Amino acid sequence: MNSGSQQLVVMARWPAAGRCKSRLGASIGPAAAAGIQRRLSAHTLAVAQQLVGTELVLAVSGLGPRGARRWGLSLGAQRAVLQGNGGLGSRMARQLVRAWREGTQQVLLIGTDLPLLARGDLEAALAALASSPLVLGPASDGGYWLIGLRKPQPSLLSGIPWGSAEVLRRTLERAAALGLEPALLSQRSDLDRPMDMEPWLG
Repeated sequence: MNSGSQQLVVMARWPAAGRCKSRLGASIGPAAAAGIQRRLSAHTLAVAQQLVGTELVLAVSGLGPRGARRWGLSLGAQRAVLQGNGGLGSRMARQLVRAWREGTQQVLLIGTDLPLLARGDLEAALAALASSPLVLGPASDGGYWLIGLRKPQPSLLSGIPWGSAEVLRRTLERAAALGLEPALLSQRSDLDRPMDMEPWLG
């Protein structure tokens, strides 16, 4: 299947209580955390739909194929696929390779942890990717909220200590070793702890 020249992949977990946002759930309870996850997923997909000319793919964990398709349709995704097994790096690499095999020339990957995500953030990422082989959106916790590539580069995502404050630094080191000159977007904050909710709910 040829998906077109640009693809935006949203990595999302089905918002079931006790199976998502575990750090947030430890503070506000699993049911409340699942509700936040549901709202974040809907917000992310609503913003992503504003990106004209880019195929929107929801990469789902926590559901089977039919459930993923129904959820993706309800959120406005053009297509839903499964993330598959493995750690975060493996699941991200799998989506990049899939998109590349489908003929996609530019791929953006984002999660659903950005309550302040706006259309301009995604447009800036695509603009940067037009002239850079790698685009990263730094997160305030030391990770990144977006990665964009013109080639899959799965080795860029291997051996990264996911969930730590070293993710961005180690990724930049790996990029340098691979000869990839990255373009960095504006720093944004993920939503993982109760204090992270203040800008969104205030």
